[in-house]
Order: sequence, then structure tokens, then C-alpha cells
Amino acid sequence: MDLASGIIITHQPDVVLKELELKKTRELFTIIRSEDDKGKPKEFLVEHAQEAISKAYIASENLNYIILIAPKFSDISQNRLLKILEEPPRNKAFIIISESKSALLDTIQSRLPIIVLNDNISEKPLSLDLENLNLAKVYEFSQENNHISSTECKVLVERISLQAMKSGQYNLDEATLKVFSDCIKALDVGSPVTFILNTLLLKLLAKKKR
Repeated sequence: MDLASGIIITHQPDVVLKELELKKTRELFTIIRSEDDKGKPKEFLVEHAQEAISKAYIASENLNYIILIAPKFSDISQNRLLKILEEPPRNKAFIIISESKSALLDTIQSRLPIIVLNDNISEKPLSLDLENLNLAKVYEFSQENNHISSTECKVLVERISLQAMKSGQYNLDEATLKVFSDCIKALDVGSPVTFILNTLLLKLLAKKKR
């Protein structure tokens, strides 16, 4: 992993940050994290985006990396960042560190190279037999995962979508693929995990090859 502008998808932002620190020579880091009063990571909001923009316009002789760290980014904050990501001020570069590629707008992804790190050490094997999916398995899987967080559910959605595409057992048209990204967005606005998993899996079941 080089020290360069980009998007880094990881579940271990502090580890990545330390690796980037080791690659510094004369570069500067300006780190903006979205955290609550207890220091717990939270959604990157428009006020964080405005802080990033303001700091990007502070003059510097050395290259200054503006590093934005959050588990997820609101659509409004991402839209606010679009222009400065496309045309950063002199001696400024941006690095976004987040947990899910799917949670970032396509317009953001198109402006920066993306590195996805497979570092989710707590990840368990997917306990879902997609090749033999039926209503009973949909219900059982949803009940098993009804207490996970929205962030964990987004990871599940990504893994289910990838496994469904690899299996070759489903007729995945454009509308069905859009359901995957819509599920990620719905989780960002507070949709219940069980509802999302049921919606996704029932849609897949309807597209299963006979």
C-alpha cells in the first residue's frame, strides 16, 4: 500500500493509518475522524466535510494529505466533497478510509483509486447455502442475524451478492443488481436488518434458476 490519494476499504483504520505514517517523508497529515462524545466512530456528516474543505485551503509548502476516516459517509457529505476531490488545492491530496465500498457514491468512487483490504479478522464463513436457497433457509438466516449492526449487515449484503454472482445459480439482471446497492443505502437511513435481509434473499429466491 503506497502513500497516495485514494479510497481504502478496511475494518482496521488505525492499523492502516500507522502503515501510512511509516511511509511519510516530508508529507503532512491532516486527519479528520467522525466520532461521538465518547470517541466512538460515527457517520461522516456535512459538518465534517466542511471542516475538510476548510483545512484543504490552508496553505502548505509540503504535500498535505487530508485523511477522512469514518465507518460510513452520508450522501450529503459526499456530494459536498466532490468538487474538492476532483480539483484539490495546491499541495493537497485526499485519502478516504471507510468500511464499505458499496456505501460510497459512484461519483466519489470515480474520482479516486480504490484499495480493498481483506482484513476483517472477525469474519465468519457465510452460513447460508445460496445454491440451495429456499424459504426456510431465508427465514432461518434472517433470524440468526437479526441482532447484528447495520455495518455488519452491509458486509453480509456484499458477501451474499458476490457469492450469488459467483454461484451462477441466479438470473441477475440489472434491476436485481440494483437491489444490492439499494439495501446498503437503506441500512444507512436506519432500515431494520431483518427487513433488509428478507428483502434481499426473497428477491434472490425469485431469480433462482429452475
